[in-house]
Amino acid sequence: MSALHLSRPLLNAEQVWLSHSRGLPNDRWLARMLASQRFGHSALPDGLGLAPADFDALLQWHFPGLGQASDGVPQPNHRRDDCQALEQLLLSNRAGNDPSETWMASIVAAGCLGGDHLWYDLGLWSRDDLCSLLASNFPALAGQNRFNMKWKKFLYRLLCAGRYCRSPSCQDCVEFSECFGPES
Repeated sequence: MSALHLSRPLLNAEQVWLSHSRGLPNDRWLARMLASQRFGHSALPDGLGLAPADFDALLQWHFPGLGQASDGVPQPNHRRDDCQALEQLLLSNRAGNDPSETWMASIVAAGCLGGDHLWYDLGLWSRDDLCSLLASNFPALAGQNRFNMKWKKFLYRLLCAGRYCRSPSCQDCVEFSECFGPES
């Protein structure tokens, strides 16, 4: 899958969010996720997968003046154990300079539960968006992906320490092309 086809309404929705932003490092990524979610280009549940109080805090931190938006109950997460383990992996590698990195860890973990490429499941517009988001929020982790492995597979490989891999070496694995190469 290549970069998302950007329609004028999608671009306008991102601009609306950004017009209320504080100019913080994650504003653009969050505006992009929220705009994409509105147009069905995301696997994230309502509130970007955050609990209502956390989503409200995120909105107030990044987009003040928009009020609280999460009146509903969060959707049940049937794979919560996977999410928690992924969150911990991300949090242990956070840059440490922005409180929204904690929210971003939860959002990225929730995106990993989707069925498509992680950048698309998060509502980002390209793999480059995801690479920049991860490098900014979780630089130590992003730096470990030296061979440009697909992000979901990379995160699960780190999380599982190779338990699900059939070969001790990626280059010898029959699923090499599933983990590496173009995302199309």
